[in-house]
Amino acid sequence: MAQVARQRRSQPSDESASSSSAAYTKVDKPGRPDGGEEGEKGLRWLTPLIALAVLRYMSATSNIIHDCDEVFNYWEPLHFLLYKSGFQTWEYSSQFALRSYLYLLFHELVGKPASWLYGEEKVRVFYAVRLFLGLISVITDTILVVALSRKYGRRLASYTLAMLCLTSGCFFASTSFLPSSFSMYAVSLSSGLFLLEKLAMAVSVAVVGVILGWPFSILVFLPVTFYALARKFKQTFLSGAITSLALLALSLLVDYHYYGRWTSSVLNLLLYNVLGGGESHLYGIEGPLYYLRNGFNNFNFCFVLALLFLGILPIVRKKYVPDLLVVISPIYIWLGFMSLQPHKEERFLYPIYPLVCVAASAVIESFPDLFRDPYYPNDNYLMVMIAKCLRPVVLGLILCASHARTFSIINGYSAPLEIYKHFEHHEDVGSGENHYFFTIFGMSYQMVLKIVANFSEDLWKFSNDRQYLLL
Repeated sequence: MAQVARQRRSQPSDESASSSSAAYTKVDKPGRPDGGEEGEKGLRWLTPLIALAVLRYMSATSNIIHDCDEVFNYWEPLHFLLYKSGFQTWEYSSQFALRSYLYLLFHELVGKPASWLYGEEKVRVFYAVRLFLGLISVITDTILVVALSRKYGRRLASYTLAMLCLTSGCFFASTSFLPSSFSMYAVSLSSGLFLLEKLAMAVSVAVVGVILGWPFSILVFLPVTFYALARKFKQTFLSGAITSLALLALSLLVDYHYYGRWTSSVLNLLLYNVLGGGESHLYGIEGPLYYLRNGFNNFNFCFVLALLFLGILPIVRKKYVPDLLVVISPIYIWLGFMSLQPHKEERFLYPIYPLVCVAASAVIESFPDLFRDPYYPNDNYLMVMIAKCLRPVVLGLILCASHARTFSIINGYSAPLEIYKHFEHHEDVGSGENHYFFTIFGMSYQMVLKIVANFSEDLWKFSNDRQYLLL
């Protein structure tokens, strides 16, 4: 009896799998082999721009202050630059010079005109700076969403947009006056430019996020930087090198002006925390699971799905390798590195917040792929249909839980900022020559001491000598 050899049916993915250089695009999605009209449209610029603008405006006007460093190390020094008065922490002493004035000057670009416009109405200046932070977040996140839409289609971009708008972590971090938030903006922009094949620009933005923002965030930018160098070395290297030298030189000049000696705050910060020990354990230590708990608090099941991205990667390899994997991989690098550090703070996770939204969106978008027949990827079986219906349900649960947390935090902890709006209308808040009051900002452990008195200028003023206030 003649035997007939059984051959495997050819798969649409065979040709692409044999060539690693063939990049995945949205026209390759199952069910749309011809890249139909709907797949070609994607998300335009206007939709994410308006959605993010509305939510970032809400964040700028209602967000509380979550971290005491935001007050002492950024709002107070900015107040000094604008009004020539304010408290000084030890990090700004010329003895240590750990904080970059270049980062503050960037925000003074908005704060100074606002102070001229509103005069002594400092609350208006405060919200003008916050709106500026929100605007930066809108622009960078919009570029990321549009890049995802052009590369992977409307659905993945829409899911990411919804999470960027409504998850508690992004809502709060987007308008926080912190270097880690600035690095978060740079991560969104660099990732978007990378997906748009603007590799040199992506690396330059990464450099800005590290030098102007938070130097330790360099770990988050490594995958995009290395992959960009591997693809276009000369152009990418020159772009990154020129940007680095220009920013470092500018930072050096600014530090010299404000600290009164030649020093680099970027280098000082790295040396103090890496070689000098940093003594960060003095401010509290947490266990290795701290960031997992914290990530779940701020993103609920979105954070869980983001961590599962590597688990589904073998199934969706054709879609997401290498580009999206390169973009998302910093989540695991950053979580692993930061979890090993004894001292942990919520703001340390800010740089990867947009990537958490992208990773979770990719997992939700891939639900049907988990049940597809590899030989008939375009057939809609019962489980595939159920998985498709499950996608909006899961997304809806994530967004509802996020909204509940956001509302509860604003409702429960916004009283200090609401009270602060009325301070300028009450000149007499006590009696005596040196009276003061306490205001609790954000969580219970964060206390801001606001002195309302005519203290001696040479005791409290910012200066280039070694007199500094330990707070």
